[in-house]
Amino acid sequence: MATLGNPTNTAAVLHRHGFHFQKKYGQNFLIDSNILEKIIDAAGIDQDDCVLEIGPGIGTMTQYLCENAREVVAVEIDKKLIPILEQDTLSAYDNITIINDDILKVDINAIVQERNNGKPIKVVANLPYYITTPIIMGLFESHVPLRSITIMVQKEVAERMQVGPGTKDYGALSLAVQYYARPEVMMTVSAGCFMPRPSVDSAVIKLTRHENPPVTVSDEKLMFDIIRASFNQRRKTLVNGLGNAAGLNLVKEQVSAALERMGLSSTIRGETLTLEEFARLADLLSTMPKR
Repeated sequence: MATLGNPTNTAAVLHRHGFHFQKKYGQNFLIDSNILEKIIDAAGIDQDDCVLEIGPGIGTMTQYLCENAREVVAVEIDKKLIPILEQDTLSAYDNITIINDDILKVDINAIVQERNNGKPIKVVANLPYYITTPIIMGLFESHVPLRSITIMVQKEVAERMQVGPGTKDYGALSLAVQYYARPEVMMTVSAGCFMPRPSVDSAVIKLTRHENPPVTVSDEKLMFDIIRASFNQRRKTLVNGLGNAAGLNLVKEQVSAALERMGLSSTIRGETLTLEEFARLADLLSTMPKR
């Protein structure tokens, strides 16, 4: 079994199995062992940990996880990669479970119960850019017991997760991540560290789960519905954006009245509100009669 994380061994595995990259899965495999070691360090993986890896690919990071964690569960959507993982790159490890499925359809809570007695797990992933947000939000909103999520994502997406109000990158993802976790960019990774080479640089960001959210809100779902509606048309005022949003069933007068009670202008835009202000707005609107 060859150790991966370098161009020569990665190319040899791909050639041996006649594997071709599939664009629809956004496959880019890491070929820099220094970066891989830094990711393991950043994630704080040790022998007590049960780790969920999303998208192991040919098993590059999985090898490092298996060396450092008590148990690893790897979920891979591409069925052509399963024989490579099972019969080749991960065949020497007895602490790995490989699941061929779409992570968005997997019952992660069941995995946590079965593999870690319901105790919080750590998630590590090199995520395809097109599916980053649904995966992160799926993990948080399903209230999977998590300690942290350490993920490689597009550099711009990582930056978006940790910015505050008034910046161009601030949006629904920033607020959601910061409600559930403390985001910290651990390192940037150049496009040259991957095979095939992507068109943009990446970053590793660690999301450490809050024990309790930094704000209290009576209706979490309503708050996030309001946040999403606020940024769907970010150039509109909050009054217009929320008043016209399908499903919220609010009228503009209600939004104006709530903003007035908060001491905010009726011409304010969602991009200027903090997480605390969104929580307060949701609490106020939840008590108003629906139209």
